[in-house]
Amino acid sequence: MDIRQLRCLVEIVDSGTFTDAAIELGISQAAVSRNLLALERELGVRLLHRTSRSLTPTAAGVRVLARARHILAELDELVSEATSGHTRLRVGHAWSAFGSRTREFQRRWAAEHPGVELQLIRTNTATGGLAEGLCDLAVVRSHLELGRFAHVLLTREPRYCALPADDPLARKRSLTLDQLRDRTIVIDRRTGSTTADLWPDDARPKIELTQDVDDWLAAISSGRRAGLTPQATTTQYRRDGVVYRPVRDAPPVDVHLIWHREDPHPATQAAVDLLTALYRESSSPRS
Repeated sequence: MDIRQLRCLVEIVDSGTFTDAAIELGISQAAVSRNLLALERELGVRLLHRTSRSLTPTAAGVRVLARARHILAELDELVSEATSGHTRLRVGHAWSAFGSRTREFQRRWAAEHPGVELQLIRTNTATGGLAEGLCDLAVVRSHLELGRFAHVLLTREPRYCALPADDPLARKRSLTLDQLRDRTIVIDRRTGSTTADLWPDDARPKIELTQDVDDWLAAISSGRRAGLTPQATTTQYRRDGVVYRPVRDAPPVDVHLIWHREDPHPATQAAVDLLTALYRESSSPRS
């Protein structure tokens, strides 16, 4: 099957005649007819009812036409994706993007790089969508083998505990890991930064697995569970019924920006420079 055959089918129906379809496609009327006949032979069904006055899809033609439109739209999107790469920068993340710095990153990028559209894409994968081809670079906080990517360490975020607002521990200003050993801790094994290894073997809390940040928050707000998370989550995901408290003896979480070593997006270095500057500014002591 040839893409040209699908284009001919769609154009014949949209234009209403073989002659008009040929004009729109820039080919001969005979070529339009050959493409349609070849498609019908390939599929083994008749696609159009043709009379001297009308041209309408058959029942099979209606189904094929719908799929053809979808395939052609996907193809056009693929071409657009390939040719617009330099005018759009997609930054993936699984949970919290850049926390409180996200808005400032978006504003400064728009001001400093007006010719490159910035898109933040949330994808629940370990690489923030980078390995899946959904973004050009990604911010990750999960336990990830970084050797296969180019990367830079942006910061190390302190950990917080997310608790139901009516949990007795919510009255405390800060917590320790030991105070959480009697709670059930919800963990996103695929993209989360928390594992049971934070606790000693003989003092580990009960663990419950969840699918993504929304499920994680729902489990906590229902009053049944607690969770540990990097600081960025506390600013990106505020939820009624959930409070965040710092966990003073938990190790911090490394926050990396990652991208493909081969053929990186042309704007990658600009994004790295802006983000490292934002994190450096926010961590500098104020006078």
